Amino acid sequence: MEQTVELPMKVVRPEFWPRIKSWLTPLIVPLLLLVGWHVGVKASGTQLIPLPKDVGLMLYDFAFGGIYDDAFSETLPLHLWKSVTRVYGGFFAAALVGIPLGLLIGRIKVIRDLLDPTLQLLRPVPVTAWLPLSMIFFGIGPNAAIFLVFLGAFYPIVFNTTFGVKAVDNRLFEAALMLGCNGSSLFRQVVLPAAMPSILNGLRLGHGFAWILIVVGEMTGVPEGLGAVIMDGRMLSRTDLVIAGMVVIGIVGYSTDRILVAINNYLLKWSPQHHV
Repeated sequence: MEQTVELPMKVVRPEFWPRIKSWLTPLIVPLLLLVGWHVGVKASGTQLIPLPKDVGLMLYDFAFGGIYDDAFSETLPLHLWKSVTRVYGGFFAAALVGIPLGLLIGRIKVIRDLLDPTLQLLRPVPVTAWLPLSMIFFGIGPNAAIFLVFLGAFYPIVFNTTFGVKAVDNRLFEAALMLGCNGSSLFRQVVLPAAMPSILNGLRLGHGFAWILIVVGEMTGVPEGLGAVIMDGRMLSRTDLVIAGMVVIGIVGYSTDRILVAINNYLLKWSPQHHV
């Protein structure tokens, strides 16, 4: 008598489910924080902290107007543009100076002996301590903000680049020299590709510091910019405006960081272990 064996049924999930799951999972913690924020404010009865919906209304009015119609209505594009130009002015200047300098410090001992002690001495000085001097050097205005952003982004970029160059395996240099590679071609074909993961990591860190320090830089009497809006909100006791400015900085900083991650993964497609 023949016996039939029943095989376990394979559960077929829709193909789009993993993609939806990957989108929904990062939203869990922010949603829990919003719920905790709402419950905490309601339970305490404080008038100092606005509810999430009040911040949402402030954000809408900040971007499109039509709710409060005050001096801040519909001004988000202007303030965002001013902050973005200052952030990326300082960040790109830091990258243009920091990457070549890090390559030279990591590769050439004389330059390392000359510059590394001074940079290590200056690195622990908080960027905010440079605020009075920046106002003396550049006056009250956007240049002081760009200078502070430059300082904040410069150190992560230069030290990560230096670390990446010093970590290059000597066998790569020996093989390149045997193949006749030297001078500038050694930098292009060996040093730069091998140090690229550390350079990109430094750029991401520097980019994050640039967005952090734009708020400090724009608190120096700059009339426009997200930091200036946060400062105005503090002066006017408008905590909804303060938090709205913080939310915009967080969203823009996160979005632009995703662009850097995409660039990182594209440039390092030959090295999947360095994908973010």
